[in-house]
Amino acid sequence: MTNTAIIESANAGNELKLNRKPNVSRLKEPTFQRPVRDGRQHLYGGFSDLGVSLEWQEFDASHAFEWSRYFRPDSLELCLNLAGHGSIRGAESTVNFEPLTAGFYLPGKQALQAWRDANQQHRYMTVEFSARFLRERLAVCDGALDPSVEGFVRGDPPHVRFGEIHRLTAGQEQRMAHLLQPPVLQGARPLWYQGKVLEIMAEFFFERRGEDELFCDRQQRLARERVERVVALLRQHLVEPLSLEEIGREAGCSPFHLSRTFSAETGTTIPQYLRRLRMERAAELLQSGKCNVTEAALEVGYSSLSHFSQSFCQEMGCCPGLYPLKKGPEGAASDKTKRIRMREQSTAKESQPGRSAGS
Repeated sequence: MTNTAIIESANAGNELKLNRKPNVSRLKEPTFQRPVRDGRQHLYGGFSDLGVSLEWQEFDASHAFEWSRYFRPDSLELCLNLAGHGSIRGAESTVNFEPLTAGFYLPGKQALQAWRDANQQHRYMTVEFSARFLRERLAVCDGALDPSVEGFVRGDPPHVRFGEIHRLTAGQEQRMAHLLQPPVLQGARPLWYQGKVLEIMAEFFFERRGEDELFCDRQQRLARERVERVVALLRQHLVEPLSLEEIGREAGCSPFHLSRTFSAETGTTIPQYLRRLRMERAAELLQSGKCNVTEAALEVGYSSLSHFSQSFCQEMGCCPGLYPLKKGPEGAASDKTKRIRMREQSTAKESQPGRSAGS
């Protein structure tokens, strides 16, 4: 069902800007080379001494960027991917990081193919863990560790392993914003970062399945899976969005329950999330130079240029005509922070049954 008119609530809010402060990493590693603009920021730790390292990466790629050269063969790395598409290919499988997803991988000593897509702005956070660091902190756990994490901690022979890719929740997005600008005094930041690293481990390194899975864990997993299914459907039908009834049938629950579940997991409604996906796709088209403003609007399902421009400005922080000229880490971080602040300040209005996801 075609529906290009989206009824969305716009709350301009006050934009919280992330002031990027120069940070010099203690790790002696190669810096980004062309075709990317260097946007690397070391946030906490050091792999060699502490066994954990937290970094923020932000750059524009003019063509496909080789990602694997930054992987450590003796590490477990978690990627929290805010923007840009990345892929890692092993001998037997491939994992894809879409915007607003997260997952971990073990590079092992085998050669991996990993790349970041061209003509995109990439913003992601990586946390590198050594086996020693994880062993010291996970030894007291009750056996609910993800099998790949457990094998790494146990000291199994290093080989490529991939964890499950999860969609970032609204709380995890907010945590990433805080990690970029900690809300504590400078002297307290090492202790604060330690706590945040432990929270990240607790969220991503544990898994119960089958008979060992607790009821509450199963409900959370099913909710995540439903949300991932909805997001996949929204991506497939950007131009002609499905109705809430159609999405509910695909996800296996009622439209009302689906709306509540989606809002609880993502911090936004289905129509608002659809707008975000549309504007991110339009931004990619504008950034690449493949489309002008009118063509980009039609490509993502907008017949009204004024409506498209208004939605784009609210979501991306500038009008679509100026977006290709708006480059650099500071502008990108500001855009992301504005979206988080707008979601925090506004009360999510749930979609009503009988209307399309884009209405």
